[in-house]
Amino acid sequence: MLQPPHSSLQVAAVPAQRGPVRDRDQDAPWHTEAVCRRDEAGLFFAPSKEPTAARLSREEAAKRVCARCPVMVECREHALLQPEPYGVWGGLTAAERRVVLARRRRREAELKKAPRTPAARIAAAG
Repeated sequence: MLQPPHSSLQVAAVPAQRGPVRDRDQDAPWHTEAVCRRDEAGLFFAPSKEPTAARLSREEAAKRVCARCPVMVECREHALLQPEPYGVWGGLTAAERRVVLARRRRREAELKKAPRTPAARIAAAG
């Protein structure tokens, strides 16, 4: 896939939960196996002023490409850790990634608040 103007990687998309990632050369970057490298970047990144119906259709087509990608999970995690502000990465749109990140932040905040041991919970309650 072509490189988006804001990114240093030549990859863009990949969807969620799958079985174990297959073995591959650990020295090769994950994106060398990305299915989207063979597709048009336009499928993964919106043109300016794209109508909503066209955007939804394009995003679904991009997600179908992601669904068959062997490095979908790696791509998704990359996009969440960067975070990538545009395009379909790991089978998620930018809006979907924002939701995932917000949920992760909430979960982390809840875990920080929660007592860690049963004794600490009892002490906090009593």
